[in-house]
Amino acid sequence: PQSSRYKTEVKASKLLENDVVLEAARKAKEAGSSRFCMGAAWRDMNGRKTNFNQILEYVKEIRGMGMEVCCTLGMITEDQANQLAEAGLTAYNHNLDTSREYYPKIISTRTYDERLQTLAHVRDAGVHVCSGGIIGLGEEEKDRVGLIHTLATLPEHPESVSLNALLAVTGTPLENQEPVSIWDMVRVIATARIVMPKSMVRLSAGRVRFSQAEQALCFMSGANSIFTGDKLLTTPNNAKSDDALLFQTLGITPLTPKTI
Repeated sequence: PQSSRYKTEVKASKLLENDVVLEAARKAKEAGSSRFCMGAAWRDMNGRKTNFNQILEYVKEIRGMGMEVCCTLGMITEDQANQLAEAGLTAYNHNLDTSREYYPKIISTRTYDERLQTLAHVRDAGVHVCSGGIIGLGEEEKDRVGLIHTLATLPEHPESVSLNALLAVTGTPLENQEPVSIWDMVRVIATARIVMPKSMVRLSAGRVRFSQAEQALCFMSGANSIFTGDKLLTTPNNAKSDDALLFQTLGITPLTPKTI
């Protein structure tokens, strides 16, 4: 749904105003979140200097609240990565999505190497790398292995590995894609945990499809982080009240923010 080529219910919108973003950050902190993530469905930052400068200010203000801050803004240059680092950015999310071999069947707007280059810029700037992929794109098991192998053989393991279960969206080529099974999701999570033992393995988009028991399986297999909030860029997410109940039921305590 992030591609403007497809006719979906997702509508383009302008960058959110300062008061909206900061209020959302305050509410996230009050709800127990240790990191606030800001995202935009952009290919890159070309021609977005005003928006980028505003995001830098958001990063500074939210860090001032005592929270970690993550951004996902598409491909960024070395200079942009350095500016984000200077503003206090904790982590930058840029997913590889799938294996190098399967990638051209899903994405044509940027290359696999361009994604890896963005991760290099982020890492070289001293910002934590958050990267993962989407399970259920029609890929084979070998593609899931390929994705994890690529992440695990980066110069440094990602600080966070975000694993998403595809939420098929009407109007896209994958609208009729069979949902990924919980067992496939658990296998991918467990594999990521084994080969990247110190990374945060984040159960991300698509979690809304899983029951409490299924999410518990994900945690037991190695996931130790989730995205909270009403929306994940272009797809729905679990309600905060549901997450609070889940944490209470499983005896999970949120982490306190760290500094880098």
